[in-house]
Amino acid sequence: MTTSPSSPEPPPDGPARSVDVVLPCLDEAAALPWVLRRIPPGWRALVVDNGSTDGSDRVARELGATVVREARRGFGAACHAGLTAATAEIVCFCDCDASLDPSDLVPFVDEIRSGAADLVLGRRRPRGRGAWPAHARAGNAALSLLLRRRTGLRLRDLGPLRAARREELLALDLTDRRSGYPLEMVVRAADAGWRITEHDVPYAPRTGASKVTGTWRGTYQAVRDMSRVLQEPPAREGVTP
Repeated sequence: MTTSPSSPEPPPDGPARSVDVVLPCLDEAAALPWVLRRIPPGWRALVVDNGSTDGSDRVARELGATVVREARRGFGAACHAGLTAATAEIVCFCDCDASLDPSDLVPFVDEIRSGAADLVLGRRRPRGRGAWPAHARAGNAALSLLLRRRTGLRLRDLGPLRAARREELLALDLTDRRSGYPLEMVVRAADAGWRITEHDVPYAPRTGASKVTGTWRGTYQAVRDMSRVLQEPPAREGVTP
């Protein structure tokens, strides 16, 4: 069954599920089998179909994932639809293009559960030729510097692999629905005094063409979206884990 953010599939019988993995998806049918096979046992994969035309939703359902449809185009729109549909205590985010391994999220979740951190991010370490194009890496470095000036955080990457508690993420009241969503999450978490940690993760060449940073133009658009987030005033106080 295909679901919407307002009506996620009920959890299976048995112990309450503690982790949902949000996978924003736009024409990722070729990558989905590898990604979904690497979801840790007992976790739920929430594949958010953002208008795919290659049968990604069918592939995801056949492989046992919960499918959420988000008609509004945009990386942030897909991510937030998945967060809204999630029901687990802890929510993780991972790209759906096989560039990142969702099994690498296990220590992230352990760190959240132990109370050692409120938001855990993956610092991408390229593996293989073409894994992280020069223009995308340059854009990320520039944004990391701007983030440091804005919040004091010394992060080296703003990658999509991350984990946090669902209720606290929802309380951040994220509003960006484009490429600025991941950065807005970090900025608002920093403003709220969250403990944010970063760990190295392997980053492989993606399957298929990038929808965001695969070109200079896409990278420019992403940097522009994120720069706009950094110009916003601090969010309201009181959103603490």
